[in-house]
Amino acid sequence: MGGLDSPHHPTSKPSSSSSYWNKIIKNTNKHNILTLISIVFLCSFSYLLAILQGRGRGPATATTCITTTFNNIYGSGSLDFVAHHTADHELSTSSPAQTRVYPPCNITYSEYTPCEDKRRSRKFTKDRLIYRERHCPKKLEVLKCRVPAPNGYKSPFKWPVSRDYVWYNNVPHKHLTVEKAVQNWIRFEGDRFRFPGGGTTFPNGADAYIDDIAKLINLNDGSIRTAIDTGCGVASWGAYLLSRNILTMSFAPKDTHEAQVQFALERGVPALLGVIASKRLPYPSRAFDMAHCSRCLIPWDQYDGVYLIEVDRVLRPGGYWILSGPPIRWKKYWKGWERTREDLNAQQTRIESVAKSLCWNKVIEKGDIAIWQKPINHMNCKHNKKVNSMPHFCPASDPDRAWYTNLETCQIPLPEVSKDEEVAGGQLAKWPKRLTAVPPRISSGTIKGITPKMFQEDMELWNRRVSYYKTVNNQLGQHGGYRNLLDMNANLGGFAAALVDDPVWVMNVVPVEAINTLGVIYERGLIGTYQSWCEAMSTYPRTYDLLHADSVFTLYNDRCEMEDILLEMERILRPEGSAIFRDDVDNLVKIQKITDALQWDSQIVDHEDGPLQREKILFAVKTYWTAPFSANEQNSNSDS
Repeated sequence: MGGLDSPHHPTSKPSSSSSYWNKIIKNTNKHNILTLISIVFLCSFSYLLAILQGRGRGPATATTCITTTFNNIYGSGSLDFVAHHTADHELSTSSPAQTRVYPPCNITYSEYTPCEDKRRSRKFTKDRLIYRERHCPKKLEVLKCRVPAPNGYKSPFKWPVSRDYVWYNNVPHKHLTVEKAVQNWIRFEGDRFRFPGGGTTFPNGADAYIDDIAKLINLNDGSIRTAIDTGCGVASWGAYLLSRNILTMSFAPKDTHEAQVQFALERGVPALLGVIASKRLPYPSRAFDMAHCSRCLIPWDQYDGVYLIEVDRVLRPGGYWILSGPPIRWKKYWKGWERTREDLNAQQTRIESVAKSLCWNKVIEKGDIAIWQKPINHMNCKHNKKVNSMPHFCPASDPDRAWYTNLETCQIPLPEVSKDEEVAGGQLAKWPKRLTAVPPRISSGTIKGITPKMFQEDMELWNRRVSYYKTVNNQLGQHGGYRNLLDMNANLGGFAAALVDDPVWVMNVVPVEAINTLGVIYERGLIGTYQSWCEAMSTYPRTYDLLHADSVFTLYNDRCEMEDILLEMERILRPEGSAIFRDDVDNLVKIQKITDALQWDSQIVDHEDGPLQREKILFAVKTYWTAPFSANEQNSNSDS
């Protein structure tokens, strides 16, 4: 870089202008100086003219693209594909022969989930389903290949059509259509699956079931915004709550219903692989307004009530727990459940006892549904604990620490209050005001170093940044261009908040190596999870349409391999999905070398504040490719 013949590019790194010009003057004669001055004048005039002509448009980017996919997403002629950045320590680059190549993995890895791999899980005990928890590969076991999509893979249906339809080739598994046929979960119709909205305890449809819940508690006034569905099936409950502005975190293990979470994600519904076993769920305390179990098969009454104690941790003060299926209404269904009346009655009695020990109030039991409510504070509960001490309150600890954190049979105490009617931890605004109101964790000073003023500035910053993204990425700017989005380093949730009016949902990840702000994100009415990007995410391949990585690689410098993080991004991004990297330019140069080896199309462009910022943005698109037809056909036939 840096000679007279080097082309100017808006994303080039700034150099010292004085030393640059002194060098030129020293090495040129008068004629060359006059020529140079003329060139500078003409370039400056052209630049000013371009600015005058471009007023009223979005921020300018550069020139040409090389693939149809990239053109469709970023617009023909919108980006310059010539590399203009070089990391300082890579000026003497290696030869092309030394460039790393990442071959496709075998088709048997098409649905590979590294931390929920069946072969690895067999090494762990089945007691309390511990073998279905996260068990990630060791460093030498990490795959260095690209996970293939099934042959014939298509871009998912656009929302809201995707709620009801999924392409068969994308999830080529028919076993649920047989196993859950009478429960109206899923039907196979030609080249696609249809989801009528049924569930194990709501064969008449999730919408009707939610209507029944809405007759018992208020789902319409904005007080209930975030929900968690434990053992979610294909996530129809969460899918149908979206029309009521309720955002649900659905989770289920990778078990005999192997594709259930994969179906949920293909439908455009938030979901994660997960199980409540021996570790805390990867969410902060006081996160959800509502928790739900519809025949989720979790033994709530066993192990000293530890699973219900965990629900209590993640449930917001005043939040609801909804239970349907065994043992609720056992007097009617006991024969169909093939259990004795005595057994079911004893189970319900034990559940009622655990709920009471947590100071929950049973709101109602009507028909197939029972609902409990958590108190808004623990003033009276602490008094009651003196009489009935089980479970006792946990000693001082971090209630938001939830990454490989063991479950405990003690109850997390709510923050202190001074009045009976005061909501512990702070009263939340109703949705949608909740999104922009200062979260209680910030206003109370719980998150050190973050003030209400900083929160307001962060909102404005991300509104501006997302507007800039939309001028570069056509699909992000189009209504319905994407559906499933992942923010890999979400901080205060500003990226997701700026997109709240679009038909998308964002999984906000707070890395465990960063400041713990996930509680703030939930207080804004958004959802997310903890994650270390030194490990794989608990999700299926091809989950997301767009990945947003803000300073992720700066955060993980010297912590784990950049290559491994990018291979994980390759795994969880669908074919023709996009990625936006925001980082120091030197990091982006290294990232781009690897994304080139992954056969992604990409380009580095300026920061929205101009070319003098060291932080730049890399826009990338994963190219479309699938497994060969014969291999996929063999795999599909063996499944059916």
